[in-house]
Amino acid sequence: MKILKHFTANDEKFEEFPFKRELSMESYLIENAGVLALDDGIFGEVDILEEELTLKQGRSSKDTDGRIDILAGYSQEYLGVVELKLGELNNTHLEQLEDYLIERDQILTMPSVKEEIKDSNYGETPKWIGVLVGRSIKPDLAEMIEDGYVTKSGIPIAALTISRFRSAQGAVYVVTDTYFNNKRSKNDTTQYQFNGQTLGKGRLVLEVIKHHVENNSESTFSSLEAQFPKSIQGSYGVFATITEANETYS
Repeated sequence: MKILKHFTANDEKFEEFPFKRELSMESYLIENAGVLALDDGIFGEVDILEEELTLKQGRSSKDTDGRIDILAGYSQEYLGVVELKLGELNNTHLEQLEDYLIERDQILTMPSVKEEIKDSNYGETPKWIGVLVGRSIKPDLAEMIEDGYVTKSGIPIAALTISRFRSAQGAVYVVTDTYFNNKRSKNDTTQYQFNGQTLGKGRLVLEVIKHHVENNSESTFSSLEAQFPKSIQGSYGVFATITEANETYS
């Protein structure tokens, strides 16, 4: 049985427009890293660090070399191995991803990777996550992942399905579904006292920065960047120009 999908926006009908090759999907994700976001927290800020990384004996279950499609970074806290498939994700693809994660120490020794993370907050022993990306996913695999599946070494696994549609006028829409349940992730609910206020971690950081700026009115953009370097807040940094902020907002 063949199931056809249709997508309508503003009364305009869109037909399925799937990726023809994995490299096309890979290029799209590299240019649109935000598609790989898994939640609104730690896994919401995504950086593409490397692509097409060859691993010696990377497929330990098959005694062959392997190749990582994309190495991503999440909030400079987790390194993500991303495995792409054109069709339906299944347990064989999960096994392949787990093989690559077993070789995570080899990944960290690669010169290009070391260069990417040398001035970051990942540390010498970063946390890891595995991400499967495909056009669809087998129900049993989706259920496993939604139940909080982790590898034998405790690495969480997530999955994304990507559907692409195109209208008669050439407009393209991409729809994604996320399968992820990081049971080991706990929100930090610690409360802090600052200037007579009780604040959570996020609000605390904002209030400290506001307090600093208000009490150092002579500060320039360059001096603020030096005092609060970009590396402490992922790829976006702590401060941005109005132009950059408006572009991000848009």
